[in-house]
Amino acid sequence: MQNSDAPDIRLKELGSAPIPKMLLKYSLPAVVGTVVMAIYNIIDSVVIGHAIDDPNVVAGIAVTFPVMNLATALGMLIGAGAATRISIVLGQKDHRRAELILGNSVLLSVIVGLVYITLFAIFLTPILRAFGASDNSLPYAREFLMWILPGMVLMNLTFSYNNVMRASGYPRKAMYTNLIGAGLNVILAPLFLFGFGWGIKGAAIATDISMLVTAFFVLGHFFRKDSDLRFKKGTFRFQWPIIRSVLYIGMAPFLINVAGSVINAIINNSLLKYGGDNAIAAVVVFNRFVTIFVMIVIGVCQGMQPILGYNYGSGNTSRLFKTLRLAAVVGVICTTIGSVIGALCPETIAKMFMQDPDQIACAVNCLHITTLTFWMVGFQIVATNFFQSLGMAGKAVFLSLTRQIIFMIPLLFILPPLMQLNGVWSAFPISDFLSVTVSAIMLAVQVRKIKRAAAPPAL
Repeated sequence: MQNSDAPDIRLKELGSAPIPKMLLKYSLPAVVGTVVMAIYNIIDSVVIGHAIDDPNVVAGIAVTFPVMNLATALGMLIGAGAATRISIVLGQKDHRRAELILGNSVLLSVIVGLVYITLFAIFLTPILRAFGASDNSLPYAREFLMWILPGMVLMNLTFSYNNVMRASGYPRKAMYTNLIGAGLNVILAPLFLFGFGWGIKGAAIATDISMLVTAFFVLGHFFRKDSDLRFKKGTFRFQWPIIRSVLYIGMAPFLINVAGSVINAIINNSLLKYGGDNAIAAVVVFNRFVTIFVMIVIGVCQGMQPILGYNYGSGNTSRLFKTLRLAAVVGVICTTIGSVIGALCPETIAKMFMQDPDQIACAVNCLHITTLTFWMVGFQIVATNFFQSLGMAGKAVFLSLTRQIIFMIPLLFILPPLMQLNGVWSAFPISDFLSVTVSAIMLAVQVRKIKRAAAPPAL
């Protein structure tokens, strides 16, 4: 075992080592992990868009996103909540409770996964129709999802328990397991599509195989006797207080993804009405492009989470705020880079995912408008994760809903009738600006509250 991953050193470092060093140590593997998860979908989109000579295939892939977001939401509900609770109880030196959280959450993940696969398989066609599938795109969307659904359970287990692995002191190991899966997918996806000629199902099968291998490594870690946190006899018995605490904290990322699915459904139907399948294909480019930068920020937040959770649990508010400030700066820098690239190189980005000239032109217009205020999004993500890391799930849930529900939905009903297709695109930067404003106000208020609570009483 590498010394940097040793549990006793990890506990000391979380409470005493320099913040920049700790954030880099925990964020870098987390960033690799989150970007790898994004790469799975990006590879599928790029390879499919160039392997199949039919512009409708890109729109077909687009309408699968909301369904996959729903599956991811259920995985995040359990996995993200478990990682946060484990960090907090480790800060409180309660190792046994951390193991109980691990066992309960894994069992719950498997049960929930089997339920949603069954329901999605039964109602797949009406679900895809609701999310904006047209007669032209539905066959591609249905074929892709039917093959990739089994792998979604594995994807959720891998992504969620990589967070737990990282939070319990093994950041580099979490990174390596994700790299194995991503590397395998990079090899298998082109092979199955171009080499074997399997079409759209080839990309899905490649992802399934890659996630199976990665899940084996991730879950295998928690069966090893030399792992600080591992599965033990008695930890798989459901305990409602543990389940409730995990679901409570995991509700924020869960609702973020559910809201994303609802928004995607509304957006896709608006795009189908005002721009047709080309507009739906254009949103694939936007989603895939910004996902890279969003996932980097989420990776930074995942690296921030064990530091915040541990120091909040131990009452070290100075380190708490230093970590928050540094993560916010890094987050804004990341999304600013994405905003600049999107504004300067939209055509190059579009050509990565599609071949049809009309679709490319539509995607260029989409990127010009939607990335106007994307540079601010990094702050909003960090603020939301700050509340989640401290176990303040209600506030995290509210912030997660501001952009996608409170602001985006009304804008999608108001702007398109006035501005047609550009009205759909304009809803993105306006809702980003409004949600960041609300996040800044709530974060400032919460910081003042924590400082007042930590201040010594007046004599």
